[in-house]
Amino acid sequence: MASSPPLPAVLALADDLSGAAEVARALGGPVRLCLTTPTGGAAAGAHDLVVDLNTRHLPPADAADAVRSALGSGRSGAPGAAGPGALVFGGPGAYGLLYKKIDSQLRGNVAAEAVAYAEGAEALVIAPALPAARRTVTGGVVHVDRVPLHETNGWRAERATPPRSVAEAFSGLPVRTIPLEVVRSELPRLEAELKSVVASGAHPAPDAETDADLDAIVAAALRLGPGLRLLGSGGLAGALGRALARPAVPAPAPPSARAAAPLLVVAGTAEPGVARQIAHLTALGMRHLPLEPAELMSGAVEIRAGAVEVRAGDAPVDTVLSIDGSAGLHPGGGRALSAALAALTTAWPGRPDLVLTGGETARATLDALGVRELEPVDEIHHGAVHSRTPDGRSVVTRPGSYGAEDSLLRIATALRPHLAATPAAG
Repeated sequence: MASSPPLPAVLALADDLSGAAEVARALGGPVRLCLTTPTGGAAAGAHDLVVDLNTRHLPPADAADAVRSALGSGRSGAPGAAGPGALVFGGPGAYGLLYKKIDSQLRGNVAAEAVAYAEGAEALVIAPALPAARRTVTGGVVHVDRVPLHETNGWRAERATPPRSVAEAFSGLPVRTIPLEVVRSELPRLEAELKSVVASGAHPAPDAETDADLDAIVAAALRLGPGLRLLGSGGLAGALGRALARPAVPAPAPPSARAAAPLLVVAGTAEPGVARQIAHLTALGMRHLPLEPAELMSGAVEIRAGAVEVRAGDAPVDTVLSIDGSAGLHPGGGRALSAALAALTTAWPGRPDLVLTGGETARATLDALGVRELEPVDEIHHGAVHSRTPDGRSVVTRPGSYGAEDSLLRIATALRPHLAATPAAG
């Protein structure tokens, strides 16, 4: 019997770390998750590769060039520009499929990065729907819980206003919507519609409300060959993973001696529901340190909040750090807060295992710790990815806008099962 042809390896580019981790788990098989672009010869191999370009808050031109650089065509001297041996799509040992992760609420430099990503492609297939987080696309408009994105508060921490449609978000590229009725028709009809849109010089943006819709989009796009590049949320990445049917990753090893290390949860998000999530952790007896933004950014905290002080040599205490948003948050101030949280986290005694919410906070923290690669080992719930650092430390990343009220509880008890049986202090 003839052997099946090898599955094409995937190179996926993300604009923040929590999104990169989400894609790494969504692809479903062995994967490398890198925080820097590896050089070509060392990068190519049997594993899929996901690279966090960390471009969410860069100027648009620099974000676009980081995408070009990852594909081997960046301008010399630009942030993240490729050097000798950088990944070149289509070169020797290169990856057979490209994927570009974007935020399901269209935040970040989606237009500038898409223009760069489209260079050399026949077209992009654009599908930001994320059904697991109740984010859908109908009539070419992103909806959150059935409310159009531009009528929600999903962009309250951004300096700009949300786009009113997918086409508006990708200004600079001609984008044409494919209606949901076509997506849900027979596969040949969807394939023909994709071809028609591409032939017109536009980039198809199919509507999608369910994972089945995303599966159909991926199936049709793959049938048309690698000239069509996929661009979407973790939902579309999950559909790609299902289509490729990667071999299962072995179950993670049981907790090691690091289970005795402290657990540090860093809630680097402005989402209003985080207070309810934290309440579940304090009910388990975890200490909660809410940090006032101005004090945190001034460096005056010094591993201290209120009457609680933490010193090297203290007994390890499972702790939650969060931003006190009672006085309101300033749009655009997230980067400075993430950097301050990262500095505080790296100084924390006991080398704790980490739970990091918000991609910017996660990346700033791991950069400060000198971590350049992660091994994804498990997904605790959608978007909450458990990875290990090369030295064995556990890190859970999760987008700030994800998770039900018990999200942090589920993460903490997955890392420290004894917490579920520990009564609250007092």
